[in-house]
Amino acid sequence: MICIAKCRSALPPALGGEIEVPTLSEEAENKLGKVGIDIPDGTQHGKTFRLRGKGIKGVRSSYPGDLYCHVAVETPVKLTEHQRKLMKDFDESIRKGGAKHSPNEETWGDKLKKFFTA
Repeated sequence: MICIAKCRSALPPALGGEIEVPTLSEEAENKLGKVGIDIPDGTQHGKTFRLRGKGIKGVRSSYPGDLYCHVAVETPVKLTEHQRKLMKDFDESIRKGGAKHSPNEETWGDKLKKFFTA
């Protein structure tokens, strides 16, 4: 089993798409290969994807193990004024949409369960 943390900007996980992940290729040992994985839109920081058969071979087995890819979303730094304005406009539009854009917010059902268990 191999674990990789793949750092990306916030847009590909939010919009979905394909990202390339480095792997150990079987053709040339000790050289990195790449495999493309499709990530669904709305992927959150910390999500783990399992790539079966893309890891290294076990000590007592002839088949390769699994590769685990952890998504790590990077926060942009050193923004220009135009980029800052776009980010502020985006943040404002998300806030107007309510909690439906934030998966970590409590849902109506969660609030109801909390009410009856408290």
